[in-house]
Amino acid sequence: MSLVKKPEMTEKKVAANRRNQNLCNPPVVDERRERIRAALRRFGYNVQAEEIAMRALGEAPADFEELLEALWEEWNPVGGLQEGVVIRLARALWLANRADRMQEGYALRQAHDVNSGRQDRLHAQMMRLRITADRLRLLVQSVAREHYVTTPADLEKMKNLHQDGEIALALFYQLQAPGTGEDGVDRNEQARRALVRIKEIFGLHTDSPPQVNVTRNSSSPQESQHNAQGGTVRDASPAHVEVAPDFSPARADLKVGATPENDKRYPNITEAEWEARERPRQLLENILTRQADACEAQRKAVLKESLKGPSPYERAAEIAPTHPNARVMRRMQDSNLREVRRLTNLLLRIKRYERQMQALEKTAALHDVSEKEEVSGLE
Repeated sequence: MSLVKKPEMTEKKVAANRRNQNLCNPPVVDERRERIRAALRRFGYNVQAEEIAMRALGEAPADFEELLEALWEEWNPVGGLQEGVVIRLARALWLANRADRMQEGYALRQAHDVNSGRQDRLHAQMMRLRITADRLRLLVQSVAREHYVTTPADLEKMKNLHQDGEIALALFYQLQAPGTGEDGVDRNEQARRALVRIKEIFGLHTDSPPQVNVTRNSSSPQESQHNAQGGTVRDASPAHVEVAPDFSPARADLKVGATPENDKRYPNITEAEWEARERPRQLLENILTRQADACEAQRKAVLKESLKGPSPYERAAEIAPTHPNARVMRRMQDSNLREVRRLTNLLLRIKRYERQMQALEKTAALHDVSEKEEVSGLE
C-alpha cells in the first residue's frame, strides 16, 4: 500500500488540463475539425442545411458540433467505417435529446394552459361557495324566527343549493303547515288558484274592490231639503255604511305594512304543536349554520390554495402526458436509445477487433524478429 496520497482530480482541474492541452496543441484540434467536416461530407451530410434545420427547430448547431467533437476525441475513429459509426452515434444521441426536449416542451405548454385555467377555476369555485354560504345564512335568518313555518320560497332555495342536506330538507318538510304538500303549497290554496285560473279563462274573474255604499239613515227627520232653485241638498248627519261580505278590516293594533303573528296566520296549529315544532326548528337552524360555516371555511382554504400555488405532486399530476402523441414521443425516445446502444456495441467490437489485429501483428513481428535472430546466430 502506497503511503503517498494521490492528488484528487476535480472538475476544475480536469477543465484546466483540457484548456492547457488545447493551448499546447492547437493544430491537432483544427486538424480534427477538418477531418470531421470531411467525414460529414463523405457520408452525405450538408452542414449548412443541417444548421438551418437546427436553428428552425430552436437548436444550436454549435452544441451538435461540440457533441460530435467529444465523441470523435473519445473514440478516435480510424477509417471510413468507424467515422461513419461515430457520426451516426452523435446523431442518435442528438435525436434522443430532441425527444426529451419534445416531451418537456409539451409538458411546459400543458402546465402553462393549466396555470391560465387554474385561477379561473379556483375563482369560480370560491364564488360558488360564497353564494352558497350567503343563501344558507338567509335561510338561517328565516328559520331563526319564532313559530317558523316552511314557505315555498325557502323550500325552493334549499332544493337549489345542491348541498348534502337530506336531513335539512326533511326538516323543512316537517316544518310545513298542516295540509301542505311537498311542493310547499297548501291544498286549499292550490284549489283556490285553480278556480281563479278557470274564471280568468272564461272571463268570469273580476278584480273590483269591495263596494262601500253610503246611504242616509231612514230614521232621520230631515230626508231632503229643496232650495229656492228646486235642488236637493243632503244633510251632514251620520250615514249607514254597507260593507261587502268578503271584506275584513285590519286590526287596530297593527301598523301599516305589519303582518300578524305566525300563530294567528295558522290557527289550526295548537300551542302544543308549536312546542313540538320548536325542537326540529332549532335542529334545522344549527344544521344550516354549520353548513354555512363549512362553506366559508372551504372558501378560505381555496383562497389559500390559489395564493400558495400547486405543490410539486399536483404539478406532476397536471403535466402528466395524457395527449395522444405521448406514446409516439416515448417510442421515438426508446428507438433512439436502442440505436445508441447498437452503435456503441458496434464500436466496441470494432475497437476490440482492431486491438486483436494489432496484437496479432505485433506477435507476428516478434516472431519474425526471433527467426531472423536465430538465422543470424546460425550463420
